[in-house]
Amino acid sequence: MEPLTVRSYRIRGSRITGSQAAAREKLWGKYGIEFVESPIDLTHYFPKAKAIIMEIGFGMGEGTAIIAKDFPQNGFLGVEVHPPGVGKLMAKAEEFGVENLRIIERDVHEVFHYMITDHSLDGVHLFFPDPWPKKRHNKRRIVNANFLEILSKKLKPNGFIHIATDWFPYAEVIQESFAKSEVFKGGVVARPEWRPITRFEGQGITKDHVVTDLRYTFR
Repeated sequence: MEPLTVRSYRIRGSRITGSQAAAREKLWGKYGIEFVESPIDLTHYFPKAKAIIMEIGFGMGEGTAIIAKDFPQNGFLGVEVHPPGVGKLMAKAEEFGVENLRIIERDVHEVFHYMITDHSLDGVHLFFPDPWPKKRHNKRRIVNANFLEILSKKLKPNGFIHIATDWFPYAEVIQESFAKSEVFKGGVVARPEWRPITRFEGQGITKDHVVTDLRYTFR
């Protein structure tokens, strides 16, 4: 398989606290999946899961842990490049007694390219991706035609992607990207009750940011 040069975002600082580092070291064997340049069998990690859902860029994992706890019948695969968030999520998952969560610490484009077999995901969560608001940085946004092509390969038929963003111009661009696709259908939806309002989202709301939820299904 050819090496991959595409990246979805850059780490802007990875200062990790002692407690986060300790949680990551202690709990990696329970929650971590080592990055490898070969496909993995997700059913090995989630043998009883009714659905396997990937969350891309879970940040500090506040919402991820709650969702995994609330839906024990599903398997959740978190992909994140930020070590502090990995440690934080592992600690929170352990606190909640979560058993249906695994984490890969790597850029999602690499994970998709090397590790995820085609049509193996029932869904994808993409909550508050970096909007890269400056025009010269727009090309770094994760949602684009290439990303949709990758999704169409990795999702099962009728699989979904649920996106939330508090940057309205980005929400419009996301809608435009999906509108150009012939294999996805959907659009703006109401915020589902199962999606927790995290501190990050709450801060945006206090600044009068408009939060948009979008859900698209792979035909």
